[in-house]
Amino acid sequence: MFKTINESIEMVNLLKRAVVDINDLEIVICPPFTSLSDVRELIMDTNIKLGAQDCYWEKEGAFTGEISVSMLKSAGCEYVIVGHSERRQFFGDTNETVNKKAKAALKEGLKPIVCVGEKLSDRQAGKTFDVVKDHVTNSLSGITGEEMLKAVIAYEPVWAIGTGVNATKDEAEEVHKYIRELLKKMYGVEISGSVRIQYGGSVKPDNIRELISEEDVDGALVGGASLKADSFAQIIKGCL
Repeated sequence: MFKTINESIEMVNLLKRAVVDINDLEIVICPPFTSLSDVRELIMDTNIKLGAQDCYWEKEGAFTGEISVSMLKSAGCEYVIVGHSERRQFFGDTNETVNKKAKAALKEGLKPIVCVGEKLSDRQAGKTFDVVKDHVTNSLSGITGEEMLKAVIAYEPVWAIGTGVNATKDEAEEVHKYIRELLKKMYGVEISGSVRIQYGGSVKPDNIRELISEEDVDGALVGGASLKADSFAQIIKGCL
């Protein structure tokens, strides 16, 4: 919950100039709902794509305050984040509701970025893999292999978000590899190898290169460091 419409416009104009020559990566920005349409106008015909931070699974109805997938599409979105750790932690999102959101997005042609990850208490109790397995298998329940190719998984170690403490590259790779193995059991080798698994936990310009160098880390879901165009651009360039 950062940036007014004018602040979003200012940030995106700076980002556009900073990454104008980058064509080897997919760059997606997910501003607040209120800024989506204005940002869309700025990034049309650029190398930047638009995503939203959340959605609701019903097409329309008496669901005051919610935003449907079709509304996001009309605002120019190609992606939508579902199951972000803050949605799970503060707003009651569960595997079941995340699953409904992901399915609704896929049905309407949006690509869901499905977030999974454990809290500090889970990691300290040795339950990281149990939590991640629960999130992955249940959040993706009923999603076909063909649909999975249009989805992205984002691993968020909740204990590393906004704390300045990020998982080491080995810790990140260990969980990413585990997620890849789960996908392999669910969808087979070919599909599991094609699904992008992002890392999201205090990603910064000074740690992106070592994180992205790991075999199963395919990208980054950037939080705080994406709020300034220069640091976000450095992270993007660090992935090249």
